[in-house]
Amino acid sequence: MSESSRTAKSIKNAKVALIFYFINLVLQFFSRKVFLDYLGAEVLGLNTTAQNLIGFLNLAELGIGSAIAFTLYKPLHEKNTQVINEIVSVQGWLYRRVAYIVIAGACILMFFFPLIFAKAQVPLWYTYGSFIVLLVSTLLGYFVNYRQIVLTADQKEYKITLNIQGFKVIKVLLQILAISYLSNGYVYWMILELGMSVITAIVLDKLLKKEYPWLKTISSEGGRLRKKYPEIITKTKQVFYHQVATIVLAQTSPLIIYAYASLTLVAIYGNYMLLVTGISLFMDALLRGMNAGVGNLVAEGDKQRIKNVFWELTSLRIWLASTACFGLYKFAHSFVALWVNSDFILEQSPFIVLLLIAFINMTRTNDMFLAAYGLYQDIWAPITEACINLGLSILLGYFYGLTGILFGVLISMLLIVFGWKPFFLYRYGFKEGVREYVVRYLKYITLIVIAYICISLFADKWFTVPINSYRIWLSYALQISLLYAIFSLLLFMLVDKSSRRWLVRCVMILKK
Repeated sequence: MSESSRTAKSIKNAKVALIFYFINLVLQFFSRKVFLDYLGAEVLGLNTTAQNLIGFLNLAELGIGSAIAFTLYKPLHEKNTQVINEIVSVQGWLYRRVAYIVIAGACILMFFFPLIFAKAQVPLWYTYGSFIVLLVSTLLGYFVNYRQIVLTADQKEYKITLNIQGFKVIKVLLQILAISYLSNGYVYWMILELGMSVITAIVLDKLLKKEYPWLKTISSEGGRLRKKYPEIITKTKQVFYHQVATIVLAQTSPLIIYAYASLTLVAIYGNYMLLVTGISLFMDALLRGMNAGVGNLVAEGDKQRIKNVFWELTSLRIWLASTACFGLYKFAHSFVALWVNSDFILEQSPFIVLLLIAFINMTRTNDMFLAAYGLYQDIWAPITEACINLGLSILLGYFYGLTGILFGVLISMLLIVFGWKPFFLYRYGFKEGVREYVVRYLKYITLIVIAYICISLFADKWFTVPINSYRIWLSYALQISLLYAIFSLLLFMLVDKSSRRWLVRCVMILKK
């Protein structure tokens, strides 16, 4: 596949993803505000906790999707429809077994709900209703929509986004209206959540039949076909351990917070996580469409081009992440005070740790290239990361509360994501020493620190009017964040050739 074709598909994926990102971001903030005003922090915290529990059960997915996507790159490039059908049939067979495990785990977990939610000040049937609705939505992905992986691997993810995110917008709008104007609004929230999940699954299935009329999968044949594609099982076993770390990192913190504190603190933490996640999803929407393109690039085997693209994406991610974290550091507290009220402002020490975690998460270019190379064999790394994260979060959380819980997450990420992953990629992907990575990353960090200090000093001196309205907040946030973005970009352009390359690429795209 040509570079221009990969870029064009990536741009189309990014454009659609960005449109829905902004729509959903606004709706999430508004719906969370409605949740707090009409249902209270306890129900909001319950909803967040139920989603975290579903996230744990999804660990059973084992990373099958990632393994299948990696396996599909070559047959899609060769247009080998028979192989594609067989691989996706294996996926369907595996997903059905995963679904049975999830159902069994959910039944066992629900048995302990009266104990888990003993101190929750909400009706117990709310807990069961929320959990079952979210569970059904998850199971539809295993039984009906698993074939969408073909669209993802074929760089047509924008078609998935149009359908899934389009229906999500309608669903959230209806849920907001139901909570605001109907008695027992949360009941209607659950009904809409279930109904729209079913509609989305049906529409997406019809899209796949239209887009790939030759896609005829037989899940019952997957057990026989899996012997023909042993790399799927091998990669799945390896990816499983990486999924463990991902789930633990994403889902444990709210549960440990609830164990040590209350659903109200979970809601406060959730408000800030919504801000951080919103920024992360923006970067994901902007860059996710490149994943399949990177996979195709690696398959071609031009090492110099691969490394050039790697460093372009790395410098771009670091610049974007630093701009986002700077804006959050300066304006997150004032936004929360305007949005919900000052009672929901997070203390400064856990907030800073949360920003450091967010920065590392937003700069994980290594993961994209490790997936493209199929490098999942370092199964000890995610196990170690999960153990350090969980152990330190529980231990430090007992002594230092929320700051300790988040610090446990940060330490595990510094050791594995920040330390091991780049070494692993350079050693087994690029087949080089890691010295280049260390030197260049330190250069980027130095540039970020310089920009942070300079713009912070300037902002603290010249922007001192109290922020007491959305208009003032938006004006200050845009001016100072833009000032940081421009100043830091100039620093990057002056000293880094990869940054200059991606800027030139962006300018050429805009001209077209």
